[in-house]
Amino acid sequence: MSGSDDKIDLTALKTFSRWTPVTIRYSDQDGMGHVNNVAFAAYVEAARTMVLKDLMERFPRPAIKFVLARLAIDYLREIFYPGNVEVGVRVVGVGTKSLVTGYGVFFQDYCVATAQCVNVCFDMAARSSVPLLDSIRHDLLAQIDH
Repeated sequence: MSGSDDKIDLTALKTFSRWTPVTIRYSDQDGMGHVNNVAFAAYVEAARTMVLKDLMERFPRPAIKFVLARLAIDYLREIFYPGNVEVGVRVVGVGTKSLVTGYGVFFQDYCVATAQCVNVCFDMAARSSVPLLDSIRHDLLAQIDH
């Protein structure tokens, strides 16, 4: 994985320049009265899909998409309804056919969870992974350094 940086601190607000606000729903709570672990996956999804939407608009072939290959979440603090979270997202690694994004989920300026996703560039018609375009790969690698 080129450009992967294990030193990126996903718990720090300053790490992120892109943010997605998400409202905590009443249904996000579980029997223990706090936001359930699966709700965090939805918060990360909201941020991930916005980044991938922007990226996909640059692909000349509409049959090319990104498919989620891996999602890993580290839960740091519990949170409660009602409220909002802000999900920071950034590129943390780029492969030949894949993109790794990192996330920080913040509630009242506290990092309550971090996550990483691996998305694979996928040709929907051929049903197989394909390499990233060189121009997009270059731009993604440049984002790791910022």
